[in-house]
Amino acid sequence: MGKIKEWLVNAEKRNIVFCCISAITLVLSLTGVLKNVLPFDIAWVAIVLCGIPIVIGSVIALIKEHDIKADVLVSIALIASIAIGEYFAAGEVALIMAIGTILEDTTSRKARKGIEKLIDLTPKTARVKRNGNEETIPVEDIRVNDILVVLAGETISADGIIISGETSIDQSVMTGESIPVDKKVGDEVTSGTINQFGTFEMRATKVGSDSSLQRMIRLADEADANKAPIVKAADRWATWLVVVALATAGLTWLITGELIRGVTVLVVFCPCAFILATPTAIIAGIGNATKYGIIVRSGDALQRLSKIKYIAFDKTGTLTYGKPKVVGYKSCTPEISDEELLAYCALAEQRSEHPLGKAILASYLDNGGKAEEAQNFVLSTGMGVEAIVKGKKILAGKADFFSKQNVHIPNEIASIVEQYSAEGATVIYVGVDGICVGIIALSDVLRDTAKPMISELKAIGISPILLTGDNEATAKHIAAQVGIEEVKPNMLPEEKMNIIKQYTDESKNICMIGDGINDSLALKSAYAGIAMGGIGSDIAVEASDAVLVSDNIERIPYLFGMAQKTMKRINFNITFAMIWNVIAVVFSTVGTLTPVTAALVHNVGSVFVVVSSALLMLNKEKK
Repeated sequence: MGKIKEWLVNAEKRNIVFCCISAITLVLSLTGVLKNVLPFDIAWVAIVLCGIPIVIGSVIALIKEHDIKADVLVSIALIASIAIGEYFAAGEVALIMAIGTILEDTTSRKARKGIEKLIDLTPKTARVKRNGNEETIPVEDIRVNDILVVLAGETISADGIIISGETSIDQSVMTGESIPVDKKVGDEVTSGTINQFGTFEMRATKVGSDSSLQRMIRLADEADANKAPIVKAADRWATWLVVVALATAGLTWLITGELIRGVTVLVVFCPCAFILATPTAIIAGIGNATKYGIIVRSGDALQRLSKIKYIAFDKTGTLTYGKPKVVGYKSCTPEISDEELLAYCALAEQRSEHPLGKAILASYLDNGGKAEEAQNFVLSTGMGVEAIVKGKKILAGKADFFSKQNVHIPNEIASIVEQYSAEGATVIYVGVDGICVGIIALSDVLRDTAKPMISELKAIGISPILLTGDNEATAKHIAAQVGIEEVKPNMLPEEKMNIIKQYTDESKNICMIGDGINDSLALKSAYAGIAMGGIGSDIAVEASDAVLVSDNIERIPYLFGMAQKTMKRINFNITFAMIWNVIAVVFSTVGTLTPVTAALVHNVGSVFVVVSSALLMLNKEKK
């Protein structure tokens, strides 16, 4: 009983049950199996379950909103069919319309389920110190001024200020900068960013509805089946459709003197196939995109994606992986080879939890290096490390760290640093026994799929643009590697938004793709927005129209292609539905069709549209 109650309380599930029951009763009505058993035509079941809600909805829309929609014509056809005793025809029309409503609801549900999965990117609990005790509580129970304890590797669950400890924070989702930022007592930290190493305590300053988790929950709740403009156009045409249908039915009755012919015209005039044309194609298009790890939020979003002519990219985490990697290392003394320099630094860093240290160690091990124990390891948070490796004192860190250690940096090394810095790399200086002997450069690495993806976009007529907060030299270096000609460097979030608005104001349909909170303004301002779901921030996801769940940017051209195919299929479906209805109206006026056969012909058109849309699910990505 509990399951039955659950299905009846849930509107979508209830409608599915009603449609199934109605379909069965219509088959029984058509075959006449229970004709001599029941005192009424069993098709009444379909009329009551599926038809009455349509009539009530259309009356409410007329009275409260003074709006004539397609439901008005359907209601007229239902009432007219009932009036002359054609119950099967009335039930069939009601059933098809109810199925259309379910399909539109399904569009919303499928998109919403995909978005809800992204909520897992944020923490569910937090460690709080209260009354001298540390306890674990749900994130939504955090209060302002609570003292939170954040361990290494954890996502920060609220905005706040560090009151104890030092660490390095991955703020890429906030600022777009892939290199972690060192934090100490008094520094601010933001929810959604990641604690890279060490444990620290913080005082919460922004909680509750301001948290990323709550914003994502609101997104899931508010996501609905936004109708594409083409569906709204169908509702606008409904007024003329009602007038034409009534006029044609009235003239047919007047000329032939047969009321049944007029009712038949009303039945075939019902725009069921026309109404099914859009939601079925949208469901298929969104479903196909989901198979390739792309969540499209709505039919409206899919339509806007089909009209894109320009696409603006953020750099960090979008065209690049968003993680530091060793891109070069150079020794400036003949006594130490480049490989030895990397080994000294990596072994000194092996006990460090800093992302740059881990990246250096990973590079050393990936190149065949072997781990060896280092002695007297000392970490200077935010500055560097020192350790004894193979009997030598090794220093590794920033220029300021070397200055405090009274270690001079030669001019030769400074010129190499300048070259790497121009390409956007972060430089770690390496010292051996009190002498600076070389550097190791780390940088965010370009995705392997970035260049071919840009080429595919150009091939389908979409022009790429790079909007980044990086300096001009770094921006142009990345753009040249992937083949982007138009570059906008040194962009603050507001400036990105203004560039996007400029394109929009000039009626240039532009799509923004980004991964961080710093991109959210541009994502929201763009004609369409795409967020990186795997490493992207919740706020960027919230502001977007589509999400790349696994950050597969190579799928972007496929998404645009799928959107274009979906809109073409919608137009094909609508054209077919209109032609089919016109043909059926002609046969109805000459008396070839009766209300029952008209309902069946009407049903054939609806089935054709559904099958046509379903074929979109078979579309595959070209390898």
